[in-house]
Amino acid sequence: MAAAARAAHLIVDGAPTIFTDPLAEVLLGEQAETLLSYHRNHGNHLVLAGARTQVTLRSRFTEGRVADAAARGVGQYVILGAGLDSFAYRNGSDGSDGSPMTVFEVDHPASQEWKRACLAEAGVTIGDNVAHVPVNLETEALLEPLIRAGFDTSRPAVVGWLGVTMYLTRPAIAATLATIGSLAPGTEIVTDYKLTPELRDERGQTYVDLVAPNSAERGEPWLSFFTPDDMSQLLAEHGFTGIQHLRQRDWSDELWRRDDALCPTDLSVLICATTGQSMSGGG
Repeated sequence: MAAAARAAHLIVDGAPTIFTDPLAEVLLGEQAETLLSYHRNHGNHLVLAGARTQVTLRSRFTEGRVADAAARGVGQYVILGAGLDSFAYRNGSDGSDGSPMTVFEVDHPASQEWKRACLAEAGVTIGDNVAHVPVNLETEALLEPLIRAGFDTSRPAVVGWLGVTMYLTRPAIAATLATIGSLAPGTEIVTDYKLTPELRDERGQTYVDLVAPNSAERGEPWLSFFTPDDMSQLLAEHGFTGIQHLRQRDWSDELWRRDDALCPTDLSVLICATTGQSMSGGG
C-alpha cells in the first residue's frame, strides 16, 4: 500500500511533487493496476489522499537525512520493515569518498522472500551494496542478524523505521530503540508515530476512524499512540539526543500551495534523533 501511494502520487497529484519514486509502480508488478486504480478513481478520498501525503512526506524527509549523512561520510543505512522500499535500487547515495552506502533491508523472512521475487520479476538488479536481512523481530533480536549481514557496529548509521510504530506495543518499541541506541555515536534514527486523540485534527481523527478498524480486521491493530513529549522521553531514555519532531504542517508553505487533494493533517509526526553527541562520519 505504501508503494502504491508513492506510485500514485506521480499519477494523480499535481505540482509541487513531494517525492519521486519511479520504481514503485514497477515493483508492484501485476498488482499495480488494481492498486493504482483506487487512487485514479477515488484519489480525492480523505484516506487515499492522506496515505499519499504521509508516505511521500516521510520518504522525502528520510532520504534527505540519508543524503546528508552520506555527505558526512556515514556509510550504512538500515531500513527496518523495508517492504517494497526502492531506495537501494534507484539511488547510488554516494558518500564523501564516492563509494555507495551499504543498505541493510530488514524485514520478516516471508516479506523478504516476496520482495526478492518482486525485484526479480521486475528485472531490477540487486547491487553489491545491498544486504537483505530476514528477521522476525517478534522472536529474534535485531543486532546479531545485522552483524552477520556485514553491519559494522563501530561505525555510525542511519536507521529508517517508518510506518511501523503504531502496530507495536510500547515495550516492543522500547526494545528496538534500545538496540538502535546502543549503536555507534552519531547513528541517526528517523521514525514516525501517530498522535494521541486529543492532538489530532478533524481530518486526522477521521482517518483513524476509517482506517484503524479495517487494519484491525486484517490482524494488524493500531496499538501505540504518542504525544511529542512521550516520544521524546522514550528516545531520551535510550540515549538519543538532538530530538526533532516534524508535523506535516511544519513543511514550507510552498509545498502546500496545491490544486490537488493533498493537505497537511495532524495525525502522523516524523521524528529524528541521534545516538551520543558525535555527528562525525566514519562510513
